[in-house]
Amino acid sequence: MTSRSDVIVQAAPVVVVGSGAAGLACALALAPTPVTLLTKTPLPDGGSSLLAQGGIAAALGPEDSPERHAADTLAAGDGLSDPQGALDLAVEGIDALGSVIAAGLPVDREADGRLALGREAAHSQARIVHAGGDAIGRNLVATLLARAAATPSVRLRPATLAVDLVVEAGRIAGLLAYHRRWGWILYRTPAVVLATGGLGVLWRETTNPAEATGDGLAMAARAGARLSDLEFMQFHPTALLPKEDAGGARLPLLTEALRGAGARLIDREGRPVMRDSHPLGDLAPRDAVARAIWRRRAAGDEVYLDLRPALAARGPSAFPQALSLCRDAGYDPMSEPVPVAPAAHYHMGGVATDAVGRSSIPGLWACGEVAATGVHGANRLASNSLLEALVFAERVAENLRRAARQARPQTWAPARISPPSVTWASEMMPPARDRLRALMSHHVGILRQGSGLAAATEALEELEARFDLRTGPRKQGDRAGFEDLRSWCELRNLLLAGRLIALAALRRAESRGAHFRSDAPRRRGDWARHQSLTAADLRHSPLAAQSVQSAAREGLT
Repeated sequence: MTSRSDVIVQAAPVVVVGSGAAGLACALALAPTPVTLLTKTPLPDGGSSLLAQGGIAAALGPEDSPERHAADTLAAGDGLSDPQGALDLAVEGIDALGSVIAAGLPVDREADGRLALGREAAHSQARIVHAGGDAIGRNLVATLLARAAATPSVRLRPATLAVDLVVEAGRIAGLLAYHRRWGWILYRTPAVVLATGGLGVLWRETTNPAEATGDGLAMAARAGARLSDLEFMQFHPTALLPKEDAGGARLPLLTEALRGAGARLIDREGRPVMRDSHPLGDLAPRDAVARAIWRRRAAGDEVYLDLRPALAARGPSAFPQALSLCRDAGYDPMSEPVPVAPAAHYHMGGVATDAVGRSSIPGLWACGEVAATGVHGANRLASNSLLEALVFAERVAENLRRAARQARPQTWAPARISPPSVTWASEMMPPARDRLRALMSHHVGILRQGSGLAAATEALEELEARFDLRTGPRKQGDRAGFEDLRSWCELRNLLLAGRLIALAALRRAESRGAHFRSDAPRRRGDWARHQSLTAADLRHSPLAAQSVQSAAREGLT
């Protein structure tokens, strides 16, 4: 390392941001190329991957095939999933899953040694592979972390906050980060892989961990990258409601595999909720189930998940996390149904990438939830997320190696790097964050309307204007300073991501997949396409009032 004023400059052939399934798998696939893997959490095992309960979808059953898996993916994507990408995911996913099983992933098996395959909503076949019942995420991350610890080319850097990408002459030249102990670090690198996960914390009700604040998407947006399909946010229908208000904290997720095994959604009288709402009943696509539950709750009714049929069919050992979550919340799922509600869960949109994970900025790749590969379309098929993370991590690594062999030496201009100054008061951030999440939940949630989206775009613009992007928190020299800086960066990123998502939702004047407009409840043929945005669209977007007038002229409000 060398120091330039208050910034440490360190050369790094490749920087991967994010230590979930996608980031770890990519770093491992790049070996023996040296990789610096950054994560803002104190320990490397953070992020949404760790919390995944459903499983990994793979066409391994005797009656199944990659073509059937791809067809289910396309159906869930509601006309926007890329057909070739869906088939490639299904085909390559079989080998990707086989690799992690060979690496030690403790998958569940039948008594005769065959893989135990479960079924989830919108899957036509039983193809969900589990590990430790509903503990697939924890077991997968543990397997990948163990491999990373034993791989000399992978350097894990926890408590390191990625702040901004550095672009010189139109391509990636570095990444500015802040380490809890070392302070500001400028990683001098021609290659950055964003694997930062999602942005569910934008909504007050979410299944995502506290670190899911849209960091990768916002960094890419500030750097000028093209973004795609931002309006499509999947709300998981069965988040467990605690007996006391969660106060915006993460809601525990009750895996969809429970309904696949027989659990049922009922009202307070014990009547089936989904019987008359969708032909597939409790196994309908997530967006349909989430909207049905939302409508019931908006009308003042409670909705419950009765786990007892699933527990009777599969046994309590099949769902250890679900049982533990219910009991921790004060419920006994063996004797009573538990209250559930929809919550922000998975973002189908993100940094627009091609089939090998390249973004619109040379030297910048993305994989996992932060990337918009086109595979998920308007609504992700259950248990395709970990599969996509593994498959596209491999693709990114292969393409990055090829690009490195062809790359020319780059010049460097570190004098252009200027860390944020230190004047923002940390006590001002929680109220702004609460206001942001309330706006997103109210106007950009499960059911949307043009006038509400227009109001949200204006309110979010005003909120961001009050948040001075040229300032940072006070006291950056110690651990408290790191936490202040992290809070500031996360709010900065959430504000930008929220504005982009609200604008994308306002522009898509139809209902498709996870995006539902009550003022435009049907699909439109002219919207059977992906929607691209950049941060520049925010500067040139009309005011909210003008947006409402435009929507009114189209007969949409």
